[in-house]
Amino acid sequence: GAKPGGGTHRLSGTSLATPIVSGVAAVLLSLQREQGETPDPQKVRQILLQSALPCDPDLPEETRRCLAGKLNVSGAITLVKGGKMAEEFTSVEVSEVQAAGCGCGGGLTNAGEATAAQQEQPAQGSVAAASPAVGAVPSNSPNLQDLIQSLPTPVTQQPMMPNFTANSVTASQAPSELADMGQLVYALGTLGYDFGTEARRDSFKQLMPPFDLGGGVMVPANPYDARQMVDYLGENISESRSLIWTLNIELTPVYAIDPAGPFAAEAYRALQELLAGQIQPENDAEYVERVSIPGILTGRKVKLFSGQVIPVIEPQSTRGLYGWKVNNLVSAAMGAVQAEDGTADEETIRKTLDGFLNRIYYDLRNLGTTSQDRALNFSVTNAFQAAQTFSQAVAVGMELDSVTVEKSPFCRMDSDCWDVKLKFFDPENSRRAK
Repeated sequence: GAKPGGGTHRLSGTSLATPIVSGVAAVLLSLQREQGETPDPQKVRQILLQSALPCDPDLPEETRRCLAGKLNVSGAITLVKGGKMAEEFTSVEVSEVQAAGCGCGGGLTNAGEATAAQQEQPAQGSVAAASPAVGAVPSNSPNLQDLIQSLPTPVTQQPMMPNFTANSVTASQAPSELADMGQLVYALGTLGYDFGTEARRDSFKQLMPPFDLGGGVMVPANPYDARQMVDYLGENISESRSLIWTLNIELTPVYAIDPAGPFAAEAYRALQELLAGQIQPENDAEYVERVSIPGILTGRKVKLFSGQVIPVIEPQSTRGLYGWKVNNLVSAAMGAVQAEDGTADEETIRKTLDGFLNRIYYDLRNLGTTSQDRALNFSVTNAFQAAQTFSQAVAVGMELDSVTVEKSPFCRMDSDCWDVKLKFFDPENSRRAK
């Protein structure tokens, strides 16, 4: 079925199957009426069960969503259009029925059309022969009496379709979105872009306007100049889709970023703004030092211009897509610290915040795929967004000692909760509690 944001995924359960089977049943009833018959829902039900294809026994148990069989629309329509479907269907060879404990043999009748129909549907059995809803058996079937007499008593008492997989039936259940969603990613790094091919790079070079060096001196555009690219994308944000956006860890691309879904345009705009912040001077208030990228691993890979092949992640929205403007955060932290201690040193706060970010980014760097790594990476964004809380330790002269991740003892239903513990120490007094 369709999923929000585009694409499809596998679904199961009666919520999905009911409207599909109901629609097929309605079509079969209309075909009965077209042939001059009285619409018979019970007969249609029997046709659907008899024409169902068997479950695949080779599938793993956890992935099986099959009960009595698989819906066979074309087979059901063929049986209905046969006119004498109910009578001819009873002449199927009994040995083709995979019912447990039957073990009986039999032979096909002379009905040529029925034989051809059954060869296309080997899973259809002769259970309909004992069903009172099937109808009368014609007298021109010479082998039918012998066939019915050869059937065991239990078969005649149960006119329902036999269970093809009696020992491996799994109950229908609501679809799990988490199972179809893919691997979650929440990674830290710096933003970059790539062209993939020379043709793509040259197309940007042709479309980008000449660059003014000053004094009226114009030079051809350079797509590798991030400043020129930011200006060009600012005027032509749709061109962002033509780039391969990358998340880099220490100048090495680790993920290709491909926003998808209804908020893809907003995500591309956010990427352009983050790239604009990265090219600012380090002492600028809008300077972006690091970015965080949330997304889902798609299973796809992309080849960069250098030949490197990296996996693709899809951000579904701009939630969790942050950029660290360290200078602004230091100013916010200074206001909180000075409210408690007017003698606080701005350089000390900057050093502490930078040390915390560098500890996560360098000492504890990761790809953000496991639950622990995602929790650890989010702690950086949370600590920087809540600079006032983080600066309380700085106000009393504490320094960051260690960062650990533990499974949280308290968690909401359907959530994956982890506690990130920040331990501080007093560099001037080693006996002070951490």
